[in-house]
Amino acid sequence: MFTPRFLISLLLPTLLLTLAAGCRTLPQPQTDGGMPLMLALKERQSIREYDTAKPLSPETLSNLLWAADGINRPETGKRTAPSAMNSQEVEIYVVLEQGAYRFEPKNHQLDPIAVGDLRAQTGGEEFVKTAPVNLVYVADLDKLTKAPENEKEFYGGVDTGFISQNVYLFCASEGLGTVVRAGFDRAALTQSLKLRPTQKIILVQTVGYPKQKSQEK
Repeated sequence: MFTPRFLISLLLPTLLLTLAAGCRTLPQPQTDGGMPLMLALKERQSIREYDTAKPLSPETLSNLLWAADGINRPETGKRTAPSAMNSQEVEIYVVLEQGAYRFEPKNHQLDPIAVGDLRAQTGGEEFVKTAPVNLVYVADLDKLTKAPENEKEFYGGVDTGFISQNVYLFCASEGLGTVVRAGFDRAALTQSLKLRPTQKIILVQTVGYPKQKSQEK
């Protein structure tokens, strides 16, 4: 009898190839259950060693992105993470082995951006090259229409912090490892993700199943 893990390993490459071809809808996120908040805070930590043979399932990836900055109030379109003046300026780019995608919360889907493995461009540390998922947080400064020009990047940084903490708590709840990072070649990654000059990469966050327990920070 096939185990759930075996079936996931068969289905994930098919999903990703379908995404690359243009079919982008993610599974509906599961928005109930999970670890109690205080326990998730207790378990929160940064991990830099990942089980490269264990990818995230499509459902887990869907839940991760919803927790990060998905729509939790459909009647208003507001998100799981706050943003300055409800600008919703931070966009999440998802870098996987098969390619790079932009998370579109309204329809809960991934929009293909680039084909090919860009994971090595998301940081200088060795583990980023093989970790299952690297999330790239991009602040679209054009969306901060109510903010003074000299404060737009500040707001983008603050709002990215809210999203990255959502990811940390989701990972603690789901037994995943994660670490947020600022060391990468911004110019190269900006070009590979086809960003405009007013789209600024703020941080990158790696996600995957931990290879072993690690106590940091």
